Amino acid sequence: MTVIVRDLRPDVRSDLEGFARVRHLALPFMLVTPESVLHALTRTHPGARFRSLVAEEDGEVIGTAQVGLAHDSPEPGRGFLNVYVRPDRTRRGAGGLLARTAEEYLADQGATELYAWALDEPANHAFAARHGYGRRRSAHFLRLDLAAGPLPPLPSPPPGTELRTAADYADDPRPLFDLDAETTSDEPSDIEAEFTDYATWVEETWKHPLLNLGLTTVAVAGGRPVAFTAAYTDGGTRYSTAMTGTARAFRGRGLAKLVKAASLHRARAAGFTEAFTGNDTGNGPMLAVNKWLGYEVCATEVRYARRIG
Repeated sequence: MTVIVRDLRPDVRSDLEGFARVRHLALPFMLVTPESVLHALTRTHPGARFRSLVAEEDGEVIGTAQVGLAHDSPEPGRGFLNVYVRPDRTRRGAGGLLARTAEEYLADQGATELYAWALDEPANHAFAARHGYGRRRSAHFLRLDLAAGPLPPLPSPPPGTELRTAADYADDPRPLFDLDAETTSDEPSDIEAEFTDYATWVEETWKHPLLNLGLTTVAVAGGRPVAFTAAYTDGGTRYSTAMTGTARAFRGRGLAKLVKAASLHRARAAGFTEAFTGNDTGNGPMLAVNKWLGYEVCATEVRYARRIG
């Protein structure tokens, strides 16, 4: 049996389904659909030089990689590759072949430092070490049983604050972009980003096929959004928080708790049975919020880095 690596074909439904299936099996706590796979491939900013690769064995997709440059970083040469192989198709060389193909491509694009996420497992640590990657920071995946687990009572909004949804901004999402840009710049990260391109945000974030505008919850004060939680849903019963943030001037008022709790209560009422989210392991305040909501850690991911060239 021979494993080959090639580009994902965006016009072939079986490719998109195979890619999504691998990602779901490898990372069952992240939402992915064929539509979200296609969206990443076709809507990512051209400056990212983004590619989606698949490892194929006898016509079956058994591994995937998403590869590109951090085009919005003020420091040039930062590249990323995230490689995942079906858990029941490991030890066939697919991961190594995907990584090597991705590294060669990124080197050709001028990358000098590469970053990759992998689950916190011995086999992945060994794989990273063999390929010259050093361990950096880590992040948790968390899960909440919406069907049977308890939710805390919905907090009352602070005086002068009201709750809305992203659907209220369907005609003009610019205020949400401004808030997302401010809060994202404060997120823990290895790569600094300058989040200023509204048109790119609309294409990549606002038009994301998993974004649920009705469950994405926004706290508004003084007529402007000051906190939000972005909700993803996959067309089934799974819900995920993609991002939660509060404007700097409004932190410490419990707004992250408020928007996340409100979104979860509505998600449960709408029939969603499982909720997922993620946190950097050093983000104590958000981990505390998620613990209060009832989330439990279900897996941990490690960020690796390697210099090339």
